[in-house]
Amino acid sequence: MGEQPEQEPREFPKHPGKPMRPVEDTTNADLHPRFWEAQLEAARRGSLAWGFPAFFIGYGGYYLTVLILNAVRSSRAGGFDPTTPPNTGPLLLLAFAPNILLGLVPAVFSWWRGRGLRSDFGILPKRRDFKVGLACGGIALLGSWALTLVIIAITGPPPETDLARLMQGERTVWLFLFALFAFLGAPLTEELLMRGALWGALEHYRIPRYAILVLTALIFALIHQEVWRTPVLFFGGLAIGTARMITGRVAASMIAHATNNFLPALLLFAIAR
Repeated sequence: MGEQPEQEPREFPKHPGKPMRPVEDTTNADLHPRFWEAQLEAARRGSLAWGFPAFFIGYGGYYLTVLILNAVRSSRAGGFDPTTPPNTGPLLLLAFAPNILLGLVPAVFSWWRGRGLRSDFGILPKRRDFKVGLACGGIALLGSWALTLVIIAITGPPPETDLARLMQGERTVWLFLFALFAFLGAPLTEELLMRGALWGALEHYRIPRYAILVLTALIFALIHQEVWRTPVLFFGGLAIGTARMITGRVAASMIAHATNNFLPALLLFAIAR
C-alpha cells in the first residue's frame, strides 16, 4: 500500500458562549457576608413584636421594686444603733432581688406569646456562642478596665458604694453569693431583657443592626443608674451586644456578659479580708 499523506492537527473552534460555571455554587446573595448567621436565626425565630411590652413591664417592675425596697430600707435605717450597724450582706443581696424581674418577665412573655426561650432567644449555647462570647467578653473587660483608669485619672476615684463597703468586710457566704450572682445571675436576667426582648422587638421593626447595637448599649448603661460608670457600661454594652449581633443568639451575649463580670466578681471575693 502506498504511504498515506500526513494530516495536519485539527483545530476545534472555541465556543463563543459564557464560561463554564463552578460545579457547585451555594452563595446566597440575600445573606450578609458577616452577619449571615444572625439573619438565619432571625428568619427561623419569627416575630418578637411582643418584646416591647416585655421590656417595659420587666424594667418597670424592676424599677418599682427598687423604689419600694429603698423606701423600706431607709425607714428602718433610722432605728439601728450606730454602734452596732446591721449586716450589709443580706441587704445587698436583697437589692439584687428586683434584678430577677428583668429576666423573668421576658421569659413569661416568651412562654405565653412566643415559642419558648430556646426558639425565641437562642438561650441554649452552641460551640460558636462560646467562641464569639468569650472574644467579645474579653474585649469588654479589657476596654472597660482601660476606660475606668482614664476616668479615674480625670475625675478622681469613684464614690463609695454598698459594694465597696462590702469588699472591706470579711469573706462571708453573703459575699460569695453576691459574687456568684454578679457572674451568672445578672448576665442571664439582663441579657434576656436587653439583647433578648428589646433587641428582638427592634429587629422586628427592621431597625438597622448598628442602630440596635448602639441603642441597646445606651439603655443598658442608663438602667444601671451609676453616673460615674455610664461610659464604662456603654462600652461594655457595645462589646457584649456585638456577640448578639454576630450570632443572632442571646446565649453568645450571656457568655460575653459573664466573661466581662468574671474578673470583677473574683476580685470582689479575693480582696475581702
